[in-house]
Order: sequence, then C-alpha cells, then structure tokens
Amino acid sequence: MKQIKALFILLLLLPGINFISVGQVTLPEVKIISLNYKYLKSVDDSSAAQPVRLLEHKAASYDLKNAEFYEEEYDNYFVSFYIPQGLILAYYDNNGKMVQTTEKFKNVTLPKVVREAVTQRYPQWLIAKDVYFVQYYTDARGTKKIYKLLLENGSKRIRVKLNEKGSFIE
Repeated sequence: MKQIKALFILLLLLPGINFISVGQVTLPEVKIISLNYKYLKSVDDSSAAQPVRLLEHKAASYDLKNAEFYEEEYDNYFVSFYIPQGLILAYYDNNGKMVQTTEKFKNVTLPKVVREAVTQRYPQWLIAKDVYFVQYYTDARGTKKIYKLLLENGSKRIRVKLNEKGSFIE
C-alpha cells in the first residue's frame, strides 16, 4: 500500500519537474595579458612574507585605465598602496605599465635564508626590528632588495644589512 501511494505522489509531481538537457558549449577564447608580469617576475619571492606578496600582487594587477583619476593626456601616474606592515609607491606610464616602484615593509616575517645568516654570524643576538626595502626599475638598474635589521644582545645594539640571498652588505 505504501508503494502505491509513493508511486501515485511521484506521478503527480513528475510533470512539474524540468529536465535539463546537457550539451557542450564552446566559449570564446580568453587571453589574459598582464602589463606588469616583468615586475611580478622580478620581485615575486615565495620566501617573502605574505603581506609583502599580497601588496605586490595588488600593485601589479592595478587597473590604471579604469581609475577615476585617469586621463589620457597625462604621461605618468604615481599610485600608493598601503597596508599596516608597509607601502608601495608605484610609478605607471599612461598605458598602465609599471615603470618603477619603491617599497618599504616593517617587521615582517624574514625569509629563512636571512634568519639563518643572522643566527650564524651573530649567534647570541636577537632581531629586534626589521625593515624590508625593494626598488624596482624596468631599465638596466633592475631590482634591489635589502633587509635592514636591528639586532640586540642585552643592552648592546647593532644594525646590519642583508640582501634577499642572506649576504651581508657592508
């Protein structure tokens, strides 16, 4: 009896069910072009702190031509990107291509190679503060990355500079 009732209910509901036909749809080809892929390739480092990488990707993907202040008559634009840990001042040409950046981040997680270099050279010292600087240029100057650290050992303090490879800069 229960089976007959269930079958009857199913037959009543069946006309209300829409059957969807599944077919193959061909979508148009999509081309993704990044004007600032050279910048990302130059500054992107998997060992860099997450806030640094996020802000660099935001600056690289910034759509200058859709900004409310964009006007074709100007040759260049300076755009600032801020987060609590740092900032990027980016210089774009009128096509939206990044020409130069100056970046500064404070007290971010240091890459393992930098931490190891410091502990190897200064085993009893602690890293009290750090500042990470990046300068990017599209011309022959390239990219320069520097870590400036304040080390403490009791009441003693010293300042050191390292590049992204963990080499000390005098």
